[in-house]
Formats: sequence, structure tokens, C-alpha cells
Amino acid sequence: MIAGAHTILYADDAEKARAFLRDVLGFSGVDAGDGWLIFALPPGEIAVHPGWDRWPSGSHELYLMCHDIEQTRAELGAMGVEFTAPVSDEGWGLLTRFKVPGAGEIGLYQPRHASPLQEFSK
Repeated sequence: MIAGAHTILYADDAEKARAFLRDVLGFSGVDAGDGWLIFALPPGEIAVHPGWDRWPSGSHELYLMCHDIEQTRAELGAMGVEFTAPVSDEGWGLLTRFKVPGAGEIGLYQPRHASPLQEFSK
């Protein structure tokens, strides 16, 4: 039935954001026409959380996952990535955020929770 998911980042500067995804994060992609790049993402998972006060129902977040947040942070920092939050221990994982040039910021975390993804399962 469902064969995949398509994630969209809305950007004030789409070209700058696309270059970051390609050149810094190393995502491969295809040109869907007229330079409109669509990138492959690593395997993903989806979770549904209650809205709470911090995130009203209907809002959505993107978090990239890694195995070692300190190493990943150091590698990205060496490439000029600007982090907007220190690493925090949320219990379910270690979390930080970084800027995507031209497109705001996204989260990065090292999960401690069970995952349906084999490479993150414990």
C-alpha cells in the first residue's frame, strides 16, 4: 500500500538548502527537472506524539538520527555546520539542533529508545 514517504523542507533559499543537503550532509539525489533536486534519505521511522503545550497538534518536526552524537556533531562542525542548541539528555535520547542554510533548523539525535530500524535496534 504505502511505498515510501516524501519529506518537504520549506526554505527561503532553496538553492542554499539543497547545496547543504548534497555537499555537507552527503545526501544523494536526482534532478526531477529544471534543477529541482530530490534527495534520498536514510531509512526513517515515524512517531505520533501528543500535542503537549510545546508542539500544538498539527505541527511536525524533522530529526536526523545518528549512532554517536558527539562524533557526528564534531564532523558536521568541522564542515562549518552551525549548531543552535547544546546536546541535551532527554532520556529517550541525546538531542541537539543545527541550521540548514536557507531553511531554518532541524534536530539531530542519538536514540536510546527501541527502533523499528534494524541499524538502531538494541
